[in-house]
Formats: sequence, structure tokens, C-alpha cells
Amino acid sequence: MRSNNHEGSCAARARGFAALCAVLAMGLGLTASPAAAAPFAYVTNGDGTVSVIDTATNTVVGTPIPVGGDPTGVAVTPDGTHVYVANNTDSTVSVIHTATNTVVKTIPVGSGPNGVAVTPDGTKVYVSNTGFSTVSVIHRPGNTVVKTIPVGSGPFGVAVTPDGTRVYVANTRTNTVSVIARPGNTVVATVMAGSDSGGVSVTPDGKHVYVTHCCRGTDDTVSVIATATNTVVGLPIPVGSGPFAVAITPDGTHVYVPNTISNTISVIRTATNTVVKTVPVGGAPEGVAVTPDGTKVYVANIADNTVSVIRRPGNTVVKTIPVGLGPQGVAIGPP
Repeated sequence: MRSNNHEGSCAARARGFAALCAVLAMGLGLTASPAAAAPFAYVTNGDGTVSVIDTATNTVVGTPIPVGGDPTGVAVTPDGTHVYVANNTDSTVSVIHTATNTVVKTIPVGSGPNGVAVTPDGTKVYVSNTGFSTVSVIHRPGNTVVKTIPVGSGPFGVAVTPDGTRVYVANTRTNTVSVIARPGNTVVATVMAGSDSGGVSVTPDGKHVYVTHCCRGTDDTVSVIATATNTVVGLPIPVGSGPFAVAITPDGTHVYVPNTISNTISVIRTATNTVVKTVPVGGAPEGVAVTPDGTKVYVANIADNTVSVIRRPGNTVVKTIPVGLGPQGVAIGPP
């Protein structure tokens, strides 16, 4: 169990990286399978489990799924059949089959995996290895690592553009974002984004990337990168203290950023790139995800062992769901 203060939380997430703070995203015996009853939210817990939430009822279904040590990043395949979980201390990725909510494969990757992203066609999974400063590329459905890509130091958040041609990786220790071109899987650009670049997410139209910056006491901002030029556009957007992950609504109109020190969510309107609302949630929020219909936002609160459910467009917390110990990441499957 990691410390409830933000600095301690960050240190626990990326073992051995004292300055690292960034982002980032199941039970046995279900009465209905997640593939049939989607969307389901998958929450990684620091106790080595994954909880499954039925977003229709906002209840945890089944029992927690055992995975590897200190699971952090999580992603669901586009068809909703599998969930990929980065196990930070085991340097592995657990593959969960959603029909049975059991781990069907464990894949060795680089040291300290954190961020996970699946390509839109579902054929590749990209995993950031914080300890090795690399990104592992997993080929599906065989679930084997087919390439390891060197990036900046301390890679954390990872996101794929909607057309699948680019992968953006936030590097916390070099304050940069690496741009990987697909299908060649080569780094084609390095963007100076801001200190402790951590969480990263791409807008649905693929035109912009939002990157969180936290932890060194001077930032607490979000940068916006234009994908056409791979340059930062406009001024950094001030948010709460300790911005961590980042999620964008399906219509691209709003961005949600959990602030781990402020215990809040900053809501950014993309038309103006300004914060239009600050929503109080649980203690030390880290993971965040939006439902496919855009009506709800799920926030993992590591200090409270809960997930807050925010109803849109009003942006009010409508439910607090107990999950496992130290929830960190959250991902939601397709409808």
C-alpha cells in the first residue's frame, strides 16, 4: 500500500525513481460475462488485483482477479474480449479474457511497466517500461513481444492516435513526448512538453494530444500538442495540484484530469483550453476513464480504495464505489 500523500504515491508507482510522478484507465463467477454485458470498467488495485465494475449499475461484479505485482496501467481491446494490465513490480503484462475474467497469459516486458495502449485494429499493444526507458510492442493474438523501442527516460503514459499511425509516449525524466510512427515502430519526433510529462491522451479527431505535468512543484499544468506539427500549441493549462492521468470525452469537447494532491478532477473545455469546473472526488485520484457514450467518468482514488463516478454533463459525483486496496488505473470496455 503506497503512501496517501502524492509524493509517496508517485515514488511507489515507479520504484527507484524519486522524481517520477505521472500517469497515467473482473471477478470469478460472474452471473453475466463482461463481453455480453458491456460496458464494464476494469480497475487495477495496488494489492495485485483487478476489480470489475458494471457501469450500468455501478456495482462491483464477482471477486477481484489476481494479476501481477503493483498493477498500474490497463487497457481493453476494441472488441472487448481482452484486458491488458501492466504489473509494475513484476515487469509483466497480464492478459485477462473477459468472457471468464481469468488471466490467460502473462507476458514478460521491460522493467517497471506502467502505461498500456491498444491499437484501434486490436493487433498491437504498446507498453511503456519506466525502468528501461523503452516501449514493448506486443503482437496479438499471439501475445508475444515483437519489438522493443528506445524512447526518453522514464516513459509513463502511452496513447495511440485514432487512425493507428502514431503512438505518443510521455517521458517523465526528460520532460518530453516521444512520437512513434507505425507500422515501422520508429521514433520520428521528440517533443519538449514540460516537466514530468506523464499522462497522455489523444483527441478523437486525432489532431491534438493532451499531456499532464506534475510533481516538481512548479508545473501542475496540461500541455497541448498539435499532431500535424508535433509542437506544443498555446500556453500550458493550469489545473489542480498533482495532475496525473488524462481522459478525453468521445465527442472531444472536454478533458478530465485527476489531481492527486488536490483530491479533485479538473474539467477542461477543448474549445478554449480552459478549466470550466473542478470536481471534488476521493483521496489521491490517479486513474480516469470516460464511458463510450460520454455520460459518465470513472476515477480511481488510491488513498480511499474507491472509484468516484461523475455524471455528465452536470459533472457531479453520483456514486462512490469501494474496490480493492490502492486503485490506480481504470479502463472501460466497448458498449
